[in-house]
Amino acid sequence: MIEISKLTKSFSGQVAVDDLSCHIGPGEVLGILGPNGAGKSTTMKMLTGFLAPTSGTASILGFDIRTQTRHAQRQMGYLPEGAPSYSDMAVQGFLEFIASVRGYRGAQKRERVDRVIDLLELGDVRRQTIETLSKGFTRRVGLGQAILHDPRVLILDEPTDGLDPNQKQLVRQLIQDLGQDKIVIISTHILEEVSAVCNRALIISNGRLLADSTPYELERSSRYRQAVTLQADEPLDLLALVVLPGVAGVEQNPAEGSLTLLARPGEVIFPQVNALVTARGWKMKRLELEQGRLDEVFQTLTRGESA
Repeated sequence: MIEISKLTKSFSGQVAVDDLSCHIGPGEVLGILGPNGAGKSTTMKMLTGFLAPTSGTASILGFDIRTQTRHAQRQMGYLPEGAPSYSDMAVQGFLEFIASVRGYRGAQKRERVDRVIDLLELGDVRRQTIETLSKGFTRRVGLGQAILHDPRVLILDEPTDGLDPNQKQLVRQLIQDLGQDKIVIISTHILEEVSAVCNRALIISNGRLLADSTPYELERSSRYRQAVTLQADEPLDLLALVVLPGVAGVEQNPAEGSLTLLARPGEVIFPQVNALVTARGWKMKRLELEQGRLDEVFQTLTRGESA
């Protein structure tokens, strides 16, 4: 388990991470979500021992990151922001170098490197120097060095940054597979990433923890929970829709010609809306029940508005 207690980091009097506390167990894929400058990368760097906290503590599987740094670091794999590497090295040579640093030799080293190249589909570029790779391939090489030694803890800073849709799907599936028996922590500002791979999310802003829940529960707190979005070939009777039982209000989107009916808290309005659409014979392009919007919850929290 990872234990974080009152973790704080200041730079020249400016607080980057403010009194952060939580615990994370095996099987959790945790997304640390926040706007740029929220303190996500600083938190990652403290957990990996790269930065010393100003105050507070963190332990990785029982090893204190300040007093038992080397023991804690042996338990983890780390993909820093930007996936730094030795750009003049070939992909295979770089991974072999990392394997040697990790203490692997001979057949065991070859096995580890070949496994990572296979998992991340790097075979076609294994002889290329890293400086010639696209941003997506460079990121995958960085992820490869992080998982090469099969660590019990993975800390990944923006792991899908720069990947195309196919590469994103590959990495997301790998993270989900790894997260079944490891602790995986992902830092991201991409909301889609949290919904796709995480079973728990922390939202931070200005270094402070604002929410700690599952993506599903966060979506449930959205004002769009149980909302219904409609788009038709013809103008709709707006008055007939807004007076339906349980409807709290309406939002119109002229750009796409749709409207969204908001439900009162705890109300389910889809059956009434669907019944009215059927009764009036409206031809619908879209009739969609919403489960909530993570982006709306995120914006509400990080802008300091009242939820």
